[in-house]
Amino acid sequence: MNLYGDRGNILTLQRRAQWRGIEVSVREISVGDRLARGDFDIYFFGGGQDQSQDIVGEDLQRGNGEMLIHEVNRGVPLLSICGGYQLLGQYYQPKIGPQIPGVGLFDAYTVAGDKRMVGNLSLRMDQQLKDEVGEPDTLVGFENHSGQTFLGSSVTPLGTVITGSGNNGQDHTEGAVYHHAIGCYLHGSLLPKNPQLTDWLLKKALQASGQDHDLSRIDDHFELTAHRKALQRAKEVG
Repeated sequence: MNLYGDRGNILTLQRRAQWRGIEVSVREISVGDRLARGDFDIYFFGGGQDQSQDIVGEDLQRGNGEMLIHEVNRGVPLLSICGGYQLLGQYYQPKIGPQIPGVGLFDAYTVAGDKRMVGNLSLRMDQQLKDEVGEPDTLVGFENHSGQTFLGSSVTPLGTVITGSGNNGQDHTEGAVYHHAIGCYLHGSLLPKNPQLTDWLLKKALQASGQDHDLSRIDDHFELTAHRKALQRAKEVG
């Protein structure tokens, strides 16, 4: 699934790795393809409409969901956005139709709401993640969802909403973190304007592949300028 230009997250991961001389191979997984242990060092799961979620959700129940949980538990990083985030929870309940079972990677569930939450979204990262990721401690993006996601006790929010609706528009949480897996509603794409999170995901991917080393420094002037402008715009609109 890939809506709202979320493929830009893959391009950003690829480019920031290549700038450091790290070879990258990208493979797209479609319905019917089977995952195996050690196939990948990082996973990306984009968003989709209800019909796509129904099809992909059914496919995940055939073994790929269990494999994703296994891979995340052994340290492989994962980034999921919007519909992908929802399908990695316990379930998604559409406005019309039966409940779509989730993978259960995140202790969370999603129900379709009456109000669409659209606009600039910014948040301050959870303290534990902030300590690992580093500065800036804010993330910026754009949300467009009617699903309301509610977190259970065994999952940590990605952060606290500064502007926007976040997970559900009620409890001021946005996203979820489990081990090195992240789920969130931050389109934009997310990673080009949040280079600190991109590098954290890359470092975890290298660790998962047995290549634990520090990433060389990159001049992020333009990326961080875009980050600050997006944060300022979100606050002005919010």
